[in-house]
Amino acid sequence: MLAYIIRRLLLIIPTLFGIMVINFVIVQFAPGGPVEQMLAQLQGTATDATARISGSGDDFGRSMDNSQLGGGNAATSKYRGAQGLDPKFIAEIEKQFGFDKPPLERFYLMIRDYLNFDFGRSYFKSARVVDLVISKLPVSISLGLWTTLLVYLVSIPLGIRKAVRDGSRFDIWTSGAVVIGYAIPSFLFGMLLIVLFAGGRYFAWFPLRGLTSDGWATLPWWQQIVDYLWHMVLPTTAMVIGGFATLTMLTKNSFLDEIGKMYVLTARAKGLAERRVLYGHVFRNAMLIVIAGFPGAFIGILFSSSLLIEVIFSLDGIGLLGFEAIVQRDYPVVFATLYVFTLIGLVMKLVQDVTYTLIDPRIDFEARNV
Repeated sequence: MLAYIIRRLLLIIPTLFGIMVINFVIVQFAPGGPVEQMLAQLQGTATDATARISGSGDDFGRSMDNSQLGGGNAATSKYRGAQGLDPKFIAEIEKQFGFDKPPLERFYLMIRDYLNFDFGRSYFKSARVVDLVISKLPVSISLGLWTTLLVYLVSIPLGIRKAVRDGSRFDIWTSGAVVIGYAIPSFLFGMLLIVLFAGGRYFAWFPLRGLTSDGWATLPWWQQIVDYLWHMVLPTTAMVIGGFATLTMLTKNSFLDEIGKMYVLTARAKGLAERRVLYGHVFRNAMLIVIAGFPGAFIGILFSSSLLIEVIFSLDGIGLLGFEAIVQRDYPVVFATLYVFTLIGLVMKLVQDVTYTLIDPRIDFEARNV
């Protein structure tokens, strides 16, 4: 097993490198880069444009006078929105964002810094990328952790019950409820929850914005916990409603496959109680794929399922940060989050494989030369 883990860890390096290369190449051909984003702000007056540039985190805009911002002496530029701007001024903007260097050099410098976990500074937020990500993590981790736990707590007992009572009236109506829940988008259900329970129209039982209330830090510790959980009820419920369908059916099908096997028939023939057969013999084998998939499920929910929920409930998390970075072409944030989350995803995939072997020692990835 140790040799397999080492081999998988070594494979992370080329995999991560390949993903970064592909995304870096795509970005080179994508229109509306950070230079164009900055030039788009210069469509107003020269004074206003200078103020906006200085507000982006660099002081070079303060030193630009009107003759540099315009004057009709600009040559043809490769950037849209550069008409009427001094080429020297455009060169200053390129230097600010590092686009005065060739693409290969920029990629090399980025990878060199990333290997040291130096992700630079945001183009537009005047802060280090690491600080931005750390400040957003509590929201995203809260959503991902609670959603994953609740999905498993609901899906596993429900899936087991459906397998035991396969074909019964309970199985039929719960399958209908699962399908309906799966068909409802989480953001749409979140809007419904706001209308019903967050003061939208009917009741104002739950808070609408943020992860905690104003003055949360001054509350006693037990009130802090209650306040935090109270804020998590609606967004977590919205994410859970569409997340338990797949896991429920997976649990049911896993149990049905195991219940029909010979060792279950033998256990029943020996006179073992049905509950002991179900939870003493079937559960461990049936739950292999379900429990081992927990790390991957958590990562998936954490990084890909919460953007619209964060917007609807005014939660400033990783999803919203990544979306804003893509829209603004804030490449340090885009590539840093891609690098970190891809690395975490690859490591969690390895953890998932190790979990398989811990749950069922019969699985030996090393013997298969995987």
